[in-house]
Formats: sequence, structure tokens, C-alpha cells
Amino acid sequence: MAIDNNNPLEQQNNPEPNGSNSEASGRGRKKPRRDGKGSNTQTNNATAKKSASKTQRTGKGANKDSQVFATTALDPSLALGDAAEDAAAYAEGGIKAVGDQRIIPFMKLEKPMGILSIILVIGSIIAIAVNGLNLGLDFTGGVSADVRYEQSVEQGDVVTALADNGFDDAVVQYLGTSQELLIRLPPQSDNIDGLNTSLSEALALPNNDVEISNVNIIGSQVGNEIYLSSVMSIVLALACMLGYVALRFQFKLAIGAVLSLFHDAVVTIGVFALFGFPFDLTVLAAILALIGYSLNDTIVVYDRIRENFRRVRGISPRQTIDLSLTETLRRTIMTISTVLLVVLAMLFLGGDGLFWFSAALFIGLLAGTYSSTYIASSIPLAMGLSRDDFIVKVKPEFEEEIVTFNDPKMFEQD
Repeated sequence: MAIDNNNPLEQQNNPEPNGSNSEASGRGRKKPRRDGKGSNTQTNNATAKKSASKTQRTGKGANKDSQVFATTALDPSLALGDAAEDAAAYAEGGIKAVGDQRIIPFMKLEKPMGILSIILVIGSIIAIAVNGLNLGLDFTGGVSADVRYEQSVEQGDVVTALADNGFDDAVVQYLGTSQELLIRLPPQSDNIDGLNTSLSEALALPNNDVEISNVNIIGSQVGNEIYLSSVMSIVLALACMLGYVALRFQFKLAIGAVLSLFHDAVVTIGVFALFGFPFDLTVLAAILALIGYSLNDTIVVYDRIRENFRRVRGISPRQTIDLSLTETLRRTIMTISTVLLVVLAMLFLGGDGLFWFSAALFIGLLAGTYSSTYIASSIPLAMGLSRDDFIVKVKPEFEEEIVTFNDPKMFEQD
């Protein structure tokens, strides 16, 4: 039988291969014994003694091991470490670390944040009921006109010219270029010919001829239909989100996701109602975009929660959620930072057409980041979320039955 001369254990146990160990060479045994009593046992004992003496010298082994919790399947009867350190860790809201990952106790502020969320939602509903929304021309009706100038023009100059001629509260937006504009005005007279003449005089700017291509009068009935369709679109979006999360993850998580999305939408609309900001189709588009963004952030957290419930053993559901939020914290900070940079750029540099759209997104992003961390995670926890919700259990009819067969003939003697 060929013997590998590069065996490290062989070189360690036989430092002089040319004849110093005559007994071993006489028997021809150069490999470790199979019964575990040979060189392997001696080497392992030496390594264990060396590591134990190093731990005694440094004094850091026990403290570090007490803070580290294995992420594989463990026997629940195993001790977690020193009793005093475990008691201090649980007093702070749970274990301090799982593996090399330090846990931030997010759920320690679960109740204060829940009370704050209830106050914000109730306050927003009261503001909407008492003050109402300052609905824009898309919902109340009015006049819409398509205008084209020979040269580029600023939106502010057009708004000022209209206000000087008695057309207040005008909304001016670009249509592709800085020469084509969409002008929306509050309800005016039904005489289109007289309205065309008045608008031509009001829109006339020095050294810049203007042409009005189309004037439409939008009635209040059309505005009410748009308003009802907008409300139904939000409700339908929330219902679709509920079904998606329930099928993709778990029903308890779906309830938390929908309530967090409802919180984001209501708080954003409540701020607009409280301060009287104009609410039009651009703000509605911002709220729908916000629902999609907030759900995406919540899905990332839910995916990590499901993974940790299946992967980590021996910790409570609250600690599992804290671990999941800690692991996704860096991603959440990077995402919200980059999105806020774009939103702030649109808010201050996008002009009047994007101002309220950006303002609604800014308010909703702050509310959405907060709700994804606390509302979407704390509500499933309060509903009794546990590891059993993510483990597939084998039905009794599919379990293997152990059958023992004893042949009487096998016990007969010849």
C-alpha cells in the first residue's frame, strides 16, 4: 500500500524519518491508529491545552463566548454563558449579539412608537375631517388652456402676468419644452370666445408673441368623478398589497404591511389638510409612488425576518425581529439617503410644477421609513408571530411509518 510522505501528522510524530524511531519503522506503521489512541489524540490534546492556557492568560474567552450565540441548530438545554451577563443582556431587551452581528434593540421602543403612530393617524383624520383638502383644479374643475410662445418663457413670469390681469391661483406647467405651457385656472365664465380674448391679453409678454391653441372648460362633475376614482385607486392599491404579502409571506405580516402603508398615506394627506397645501393629481401620484416605495422597503425587512426565523434557533421572536432590523439597517439608510437627495433636488430645483409632488414625497418618505421599522414589524409581533409560521410541517398522512418484520424461521436452529 502506498504511503503519502507529505502527511503533516506523520512529519510531526516522526521528526527524524531516517531511523530515530526504530520501533515504528520496524512495524511499518506510519499512519495514525484507527482506534483514536495514536498521534491524532496526542496532537489534539496538545492543541487544546495550548488554547486553554491562552484563554487563561488573556481573560477574554469567557466574556466573548457569552456574547456570541450560534446561528445553527442548538440544543435548548445548552447554557448561553455567564448568568450575570445573560441577565444584563435580557434586561437591555435581549441578547447582545448573534454570531458576529450586534443586535440593536429596536423593539425596546415599540410601545412609545406605537402611541406616536396612533396620535399621528388620529390627528391626520381629524385634520382631514375639519379642514378638508384644498383640492386643486383637477378635482374642482376650471379652465385648461394650451399656450405656445415664440421664445422661451419662465413659469413665474406667466403666473405674474395672469395675476396682474385678474386670473388668480393659476397653475402653469411646461409641456415638453420651455415654449409650450399648460395653464389651469379656477372656474371662469362659460363664454369661450370672451375667455380666449381675455387670456390672449393677459398672456401677452414684451417681445414674445403668444398663441392659445386649445381652451377647455372642466365642469365640477368631472372633478368629482376624478376625486372618487383617486380614492378608489388608493383603496385598490392597498388591497392588492394585502393579497401579495399574504401569499408571498404570511397573513400576519400582510396585516402589518397594509397598516403601515395606510399610516403613510393618511399622515401625508393629513399634513396637506392641516396646512392647507393644494392637493391635485400630482400629489395623488406622489402618494401612490410612496405606497410602492414603502412596500418595497417593508418587503426587504420581511424577507430577512422570515430567513432569520428559519435560520436562528434559541432566541425569542422579539429578538429575531431586532436582529432582522439590525441587518437591514445599513440598506435602509443608504436607500433613504439616495432617494431623499433626488426628492430635495426636485423640491428646490424642479420649479412650480414639481414642488408639491416633491413635498408630498418628502413627507411620505420620512413616515414610510419610520413605519417600515416599527409599525410593519411590531404589529405581526403583537399578533403572535413565531417560528412556527414559517416552518413547513409534514402532514401525518405523509409521515413515514416504521415497520418491523420478524421472520420466525430466523430464530430456528438447525
